[in-house]
Amino acid sequence: MTTPQRGPATEQTWMFPPADGWSFDQVKDLELPFDWELVDGVITPRARTRLWHNYVRHGLARALKSARTESYRVVCAQCVMVDDRNTPKPDLIVFDRTGLDFFETECVPVKKVILAVEVVSPGSRQDDRVRKPALFAAHRVPYYWRVELDRDQKLAVHEYWLNADTLTYFPAPSHPVHHDKLGTELPFPIGIDLDALVGF
Repeated sequence: MTTPQRGPATEQTWMFPPADGWSFDQVKDLELPFDWELVDGVITPRARTRLWHNYVRHGLARALKSARTESYRVVCAQCVMVDDRNTPKPDLIVFDRTGLDFFETECVPVKKVILAVEVVSPGSRQDDRVRKPALFAAHRVPYYWRVELDRDQKLAVHEYWLNADTLTYFPAPSHPVHHDKLGTELPFPIGIDLDALVGF
């Protein structure tokens, strides 16, 4: 259902976007009782996560912060400005801070994102495996990691690189899936003990 309204969304109207969808400016000040993303102009609740998910996400963020090179920064659950009607919130991103105002930036511009990481939850499988990688690849984010928990409660990190000609991701040639330990040189050299991330 849509409405003809053009003003800001409210707690009463957010579920009824205009025909062309909400813009970020119309929804950014909403206070809703759940976390959300803007997807094609529609406010979409983010999947509820379990303890392991957040524990792993923050462990990955710590490792990336420790390994990052100058000008790169790491942040969890920060909106990315793909366009005015799409502001996804990856579990974490590595981005180039050059030219960004630390105190004024609301969404990190997608052109600044170097790596997007999604930790897959039961409610986010389709988004994390299909929609988000396609979106980030189409907007030239160079690297994408998809983190999954297998039936043995072991982590698997699927590492993808961007094909700049087709604007699609392909599995990293020498290490498409990391088990036990993650080791890669891109976007910067890093080694992560994956087993330790689930050591509660």
